[in-house]
Amino acid sequence: VLTQPDIIRGIHEEYLEAGADILETNSFNATPSDLARYNLSDYAHEINLAAAQLTRQAADKYSTADKPRFVAGVLGPNQKTSSVSVDVNDPGARAITFDELVEDYCVATRALIEGNVDIILIETIFDTLNAKAAVFAVEKVFSEDEIRLPLMISGTITDASGRTLSGQTVEAFYNSLRHARPLTIGLNCALGPDQLRQYVSEMSRISEFRISAHPNAGLPNELGEYDLDATHMSGYLGEWAESGFLNIVGGCCGTTPAHIKAIAEVIADKSPRALPEKVAACRLSGLEPCNILPDSLFVNIGERTNVTGSARFKRLIKEGEYEQALEVARQQVENGAQVIDINMDEGMLESKEVMVQFLNLIGSEPDICKVPIMIDSSKWDIIEAGLKCVQGKGIVNSISMKEGEETFLKQARLCRQYGAAIIVMAFDENGQADTHARKVEICTRAYKLLTEKVAFPAEDIIFDPNIFAIATGIEEHNNYGVDFIEATRDIKKTLPDALVSGGVSNVSFSFRGNNLLREAIHAVFLYHAIGAGMDMGIVNAGQLAIYDELPDELRERVEDVVLNRRADATERLLDIAEKYRGDGSVQADDKNREWRELPVTERLSHALVKGITEFIEEDTEEARLQADTPIEVIEGPLMDGMNVVGDLFGAGKMFLPQVVKSARVMKKAVAWLMPYIEAEKSGGLSSQGKILLATVKGDVHDIGKNIVAVVLQCNNYETIDLGVMVPVETILKTAIEENVDIIGLSGLITPSLDEMVHMAKEMQRLDYTLPLMIGGATTSKIHTAVKIAPQYDGTSVHVLDASRAVGVANNLLQKKGREAYIQQVNEEHEALRVRRASNQQARKLASMEQVHANRFRSEDSGY
Repeated sequence: VLTQPDIIRGIHEEYLEAGADILETNSFNATPSDLARYNLSDYAHEINLAAAQLTRQAADKYSTADKPRFVAGVLGPNQKTSSVSVDVNDPGARAITFDELVEDYCVATRALIEGNVDIILIETIFDTLNAKAAVFAVEKVFSEDEIRLPLMISGTITDASGRTLSGQTVEAFYNSLRHARPLTIGLNCALGPDQLRQYVSEMSRISEFRISAHPNAGLPNELGEYDLDATHMSGYLGEWAESGFLNIVGGCCGTTPAHIKAIAEVIADKSPRALPEKVAACRLSGLEPCNILPDSLFVNIGERTNVTGSARFKRLIKEGEYEQALEVARQQVENGAQVIDINMDEGMLESKEVMVQFLNLIGSEPDICKVPIMIDSSKWDIIEAGLKCVQGKGIVNSISMKEGEETFLKQARLCRQYGAAIIVMAFDENGQADTHARKVEICTRAYKLLTEKVAFPAEDIIFDPNIFAIATGIEEHNNYGVDFIEATRDIKKTLPDALVSGGVSNVSFSFRGNNLLREAIHAVFLYHAIGAGMDMGIVNAGQLAIYDELPDELRERVEDVVLNRRADATERLLDIAEKYRGDGSVQADDKNREWRELPVTERLSHALVKGITEFIEEDTEEARLQADTPIEVIEGPLMDGMNVVGDLFGAGKMFLPQVVKSARVMKKAVAWLMPYIEAEKSGGLSSQGKILLATVKGDVHDIGKNIVAVVLQCNNYETIDLGVMVPVETILKTAIEENVDIIGLSGLITPSLDEMVHMAKEMQRLDYTLPLMIGGATTSKIHTAVKIAPQYDGTSVHVLDASRAVGVANNLLQKKGREAYIQQVNEEHEALRVRRASNQQARKLASMEQVHANRFRSEDSGY
């Protein structure tokens, strides 16, 4: 752009002649740190300015009133990565920092704006933390220079894993950058249109913004050339447009003016993607998304990576034993924590440096950083340092109005600029709120300030109305549990889309040293707080008791204290406290021993509900010896126990970490039975059919699917188990390669339902006819009938549990009676759809205009 401007201008004009609407500036690697490789850092401003001016000149030359041409000022990804280590011997090392990137991108952005670009385009993003730094820099320039341009964001999926180079899925990437409120978000580079389609489709499904896509012209050949010609590439992109994926489309590597001409012609008569209706939801991310929707279950935030709350973790950090400290974090995730809270506030630590070091180390551990991070500190500089290390969308814990509105709003603006949700403490200039009224008053004031003065998204505001210790012996503290619960209820009613959280262990602080009693208090408190609307809480994910499984006496007396039902509640709880004293959990104490006297079927159910593995093999063997066949143990007592777990989970009396424990018990029992099941398989019988099983993308739960596989195998079905988190494309490809007869989809969490609908749509698009079996805790016959079946002309059948899988498979594959069964399923689905439609029609409320028109009119005007 400096030495051969005519050549660059000529290239621009070739694409404009071909029909391009938007030209990118030739500034992809023009930040100071990128140019340092050539000793040209000092020329960064000049190069970006010249690139913008050249593109502007070309665009203006071809622009008309009917077809205006636009200039996108390009900020490339930077050659260095801020969230991945460059040193195999030091996973915490980084080649560039967030602050260095911000400085770089500010230089480039200012020059591009000076060159009169129309749009800022952050593209080819392989490290989302780099992109967050670019967004931060762009917003900084906009604010300081009092200018605002549209922003486009485009990421890069590097290979068939469906992730960016730094490890994020498409939805995690979207969640991480949603705060930028871009004109468009999309994908470009690395892949050709055939490989990129599934990821553009996913972005189109989840994004509330317009979608852009500019794939490569295929994959490079052995000479580094791109072989996909204009006709074939435009054919792919025309289909994308026809499918409603796109608002802006183009090409990346290997795309010539001929490609652009063909693409422009094929999309000329296609309608742009319509923007979907926004659904307010807190959309967090690590390497994977964590969406908190209105109907989501309670979110567990792991508390053990906190030096103020865990003596062991504090010791490990102080002694520099980071490997072992990482194990603490890993255990929290394995035990079901969906977010992990990290706090390094300790007087003898260099807390800021330690926070940065630990977060960088976590960033190199995919099995930990797959979940969102909560950055927890009472010091703003530590929080801000932490925000500069996390590529996903995390949570700040916390900000408040204790230092006044000005500081509160300044910190809130920065949190939004860094792309974080916030926990807001019920704390103002007069201190912490300790009554129901004060909690609601402070939270309401904070909500109005945040939404009206900062435009902070309400769904990213998480209130902590202060959980204080109960049963302290001080009368003023007796209502603290009720105050939190009722404040939660009012916040959820009056502050739309806001969430509520709290540090649950605070409530039982009076009983430190009696873990069993503390867990009982937590279980009762959570049961009532969640019922009032509490969305999440900081808990020990590996130590949660089950409300319904508490001894009646203990539950009643704890409930008296939590709900402040009687004046002597504390004394009555103290009377029995020693009886339940122990340094283990409720579950561990439960091993002593009464339940061991129950019949074996009841012992198995008890072990599953409690998550006890100690006796599971001997109890499973006893049950096997009593049963006619080993499969009966699975279909009988083990399934009965898992059904209890499912019921408790659905009723909010059991939480995800406890379900994870139950699943481990189930897996151990099934593993014990498998050799016997294999030995009893009927030799010489031909296969009944081949069934592919998979837990859909976005879901890591597999216990139900695994049980279905065992049951099917025992009935001479061949199964292919693809595991968990399986993309639609992998399922469909495998189904063809393996020539399967049925595809079985499983899912435990709500987002899995959308993925199943997507699966049905793809099967329809690609002309599949295979039957679909749908199962899992969140699935239902009504959802299958209303949401899945209408998308697919093939047969979709909901399977209630593992014991029904064989019957469904038999009905779908038997020659005699198959058509009658499919007709019956279709008729049931149609009846369900009609019933649902009529119910919805009956529930429709009259509009305000109709209400006014139908108002009562008195005949007696003098009455």
